[in-house]
Amino acid sequence: MTATVVGLVTPHLLRIVDLANQAEVGVNVDWHRRAAVAATMTELGQQSNAPVLIASYIDALEAAAEQAPKTRPEYIRVLRAAAAAARNPSPG
Repeated sequence: MTATVVGLVTPHLLRIVDLANQAEVGVNVDWHRRAAVAATMTELGQQSNAPVLIASYIDALEAAAEQAPKTRPEYIRVLRAAAAAARNPSPG
């Protein structure tokens, strides 16, 4: 069975969406978001098609933030922060 880009990226996207939902109700998720993005970059980075997977992950985060209602600013903030962190991963 061959893994697809969607199949590999979706669980990572949903992890961030879950954190964004938690942030809306007042939970401080910044540390968890950073850890989730770092783990995603490590896991996707080990795949043979890493650049495609990482680009798809960033695109999905940005699309989710763009499509979110403007009445959900904290949700959007978490998604955008995750996309920015994925785009510019910190060394280490």
